[in-house]
Amino acid sequence: MKVVLFCGGLGTRIREYSEAVPKPMIPLGHQPILRHVMQWYSDYGHTDFVLCLGYKANVIKDFFLNYRPHTFADCVVTGGGKDVEILNDDAQADIDWRITLLDTGIWRNIGERLWAARHHLKNEKMFLANYSDGLTDVDLNDMIQKFEASGKLACFLAVRPPLTYHLADIASDGDVKRFVTSDRSEIWINGGYFIMRPEIFDYMREGEELVIEPFSRLIADGQLMAYKHEGFWRSMDTLRDWQTLEDMVEKGDMPWDARTRAERERRSVVLAAS
Repeated sequence: MKVVLFCGGLGTRIREYSEAVPKPMIPLGHQPILRHVMQWYSDYGHTDFVLCLGYKANVIKDFFLNYRPHTFADCVVTGGGKDVEILNDDAQADIDWRITLLDTGIWRNIGERLWAARHHLKNEKMFLANYSDGLTDVDLNDMIQKFEASGKLACFLAVRPPLTYHLADIASDGDVKRFVTSDRSEIWINGGYFIMRPEIFDYMREGEELVIEPFSRLIADGQLMAYKHEGFWRSMDTLRDWQTLEDMVEKGDMPWDARTRAERERRSVVLAAS
C-alpha cells in the first residue's frame, strides 16, 4: 500500500529548527523524524512512499539521493572509509524502500499537496497518508482492517491531546466569565494519520484544505471514519514537543519503534520467568 507523506510545510511554530531544515528533517536522536515515521510504516510492510515536498525540498532530496544506511547503524569501517560492514541486520531494511519525491510547491496546503500526488495513487485500492510530524504506537493493521470493514472512503486517527489547557470563557467586552482546566477525556483531535480510497479526489476542489471542505463533504455523505486510539501519540509542533520526543529517544523510550517494543516484551517475559 502506498504511503503519502506531506513534507512541504514551513514549520513556523518550531522556527528554531525549521529555518535551517524542513520540519520533517528535524532530528530525533541521530535521524530525522521523517525517517522515524517511514520506519514505522515499513515495520508494517508498507515501503512505497510518495513524499510531497515544498519548503526546502532540496534538503529532503539530498538526504535520500545521498543516503548512507550505515549512518544509522553499528558498523565496521576499513580501508580509510572505503569499506563499511553494517552489523545490524535490520539497519538495511530501508534499502528496499521505493521513494517518489514530488516538489508540490512551497505555499500549498495539505489538500493541494495530496491533489498534486493523485496520479501516483489512481491504481491503488487504498492508500495511507501522514503529516510526517507525529509518532504513535497505534496498531496500523487493526486500523486498516476496521477501515476496510467500514466501507467508507476515508479514516483518520483520533487521539487525545497530549496536554491539558486552561480554557477561558470571555465576553465581547473582555470580561472573563469563567476559567477552567480542559478535560482531556472529553476531547478527540486529528492525529494526522490517514487511510483513504482514491474516491477521496471526487470530494476535493482546487485550493481546499483536506480536513475542512473535503472532509465536511465526506461527513455529509457518511463516508468519514475516526479510529480512536488511547495509546501513545505525540506530534512535533513546537520546540517543547521536540524536547519531549528527544528526551524519549535519548532514554530509549520509543513506543513507536518496533524493536523497542520487542525488547520490552522480551524483558517482561524474562522478569516473569525469574
